[in-house]
Amino acid sequence: MNYYLRATFSLLFVSLALLAQDDVDWNATPNDVNNLLKSMKEMIDVNYSVQVATLSEVDVDPAKNPILYRSGHYNFQYNDAQRKRIREYCLAGGMIIYNTGLGSAPFYRSAVRELNKIFPEQPVQRLSSDHPIFHSYYDVDRVRYCPGVKAAGYVGDEPWFDAVEINCRVVALVSRWGMAVGWEDNVLPEYQAYEPVSAKRLGVNIFSYSSAMRAWAKSQAHAIKFVDKPESSADKVAMVQVIYDGVWKTRHAGLSVILQTFNLKTDVPVKYTVKEMRLSDPAVFNAPLLYLTGHEFFTLNRAEAVQLKKYLENGGFMLAEACCGRKGFDLAFRKIMEALFPGSPLRPIPQDNVIFTMPNDLQRVGVTPALQQALGSAVTRPRLEGVEINGHMAVIYSPYALAGGWEMSQSPYARGYDDVSSQRLGQNILMYSVTQ
Repeated sequence: MNYYLRATFSLLFVSLALLAQDDVDWNATPNDVNNLLKSMKEMIDVNYSVQVATLSEVDVDPAKNPILYRSGHYNFQYNDAQRKRIREYCLAGGMIIYNTGLGSAPFYRSAVRELNKIFPEQPVQRLSSDHPIFHSYYDVDRVRYCPGVKAAGYVGDEPWFDAVEINCRVVALVSRWGMAVGWEDNVLPEYQAYEPVSAKRLGVNIFSYSSAMRAWAKSQAHAIKFVDKPESSADKVAMVQVIYDGVWKTRHAGLSVILQTFNLKTDVPVKYTVKEMRLSDPAVFNAPLLYLTGHEFFTLNRAEAVQLKKYLENGGFMLAEACCGRKGFDLAFRKIMEALFPGSPLRPIPQDNVIFTMPNDLQRVGVTPALQQALGSAVTRPRLEGVEINGHMAVIYSPYALAGGWEMSQSPYARGYDDVSSQRLGQNILMYSVTQ
């Protein structure tokens, strides 16, 4: 249990909007939310209020209604004005939750389809069990389902949430299996739903996560932002962010920020315009530096893998990081490196390597509260790993979060380096890429 977040969460009294629709089934389980809120009061001593409103009545300012909730059984779709309203609300710091009534496949498919239209730049993706939403109050990376879930073809005990994440924050959440009947303590074996204890703990976690991230989103809005500089013939360093199938863009300003702070620290001319391309693009060979990041597990197709290997063996350099210190990306990246370079796997970079001394002496670094909880210390030795090819460190990988610190706004759930240490590590990595 995260006691730091619990202390913050328990002081809040906020409002939830239950979305009423023209559909006949929007209130199929009329006591679900009220019962969850009552349980939350008993379980963790926190108060929420609830109001029923149509989407057109909901204020796009999430301070008025931080969470929107919709449940149903049937297909649905929004019009363009409704999609625009939801997008504006979510990007301003709000969160919308879709609960499938009894695990309804039509409702689930509709929610995913609509969210992909609302947020075309960030595809809906299933959250892995290490996502903070499953650990924000209770540890519910394993749950109990009604037998109906297995009968529907899902065999497993991990919770199933799909989500849209923007800048490391879940803005929209879809529960594949029903939570509402569990909140009502009204389950039958044939239901495609969570059993009550699991359903209630997931509900508590959703609200806890939303509260913590809403507060963070407010502070993030005041974080330092840097704008891209126009290209110049004097520019020497270009950074290309790698596109792959999945959510490959987790933080939107971090690259520009670290490039500018690197320039301020070292006076090395830098191209601030960040390019984005797939590894299969021949233009990759014109990039002296690639950047790869993400949260969840991913794969590269054969063409991408072959070209990445060729790029690195011909003197290219890649920086990779597990955004927020997430295990899904970490596992995927290690598997890719092992497949590409079985004789030269990722290895810890020794502390006496120049990467930890120029331009910043980094024998000790600070970490985020989430990583401090895992390590048992607020200060540690920096941890970077690398793949060496022909005496050249072709890949530098951080299993702990950097980009949030580059934006000077690490997520409260990020397992990573604090803002100052992230900046300094980023500067050192860029210096290494320029000088080696």
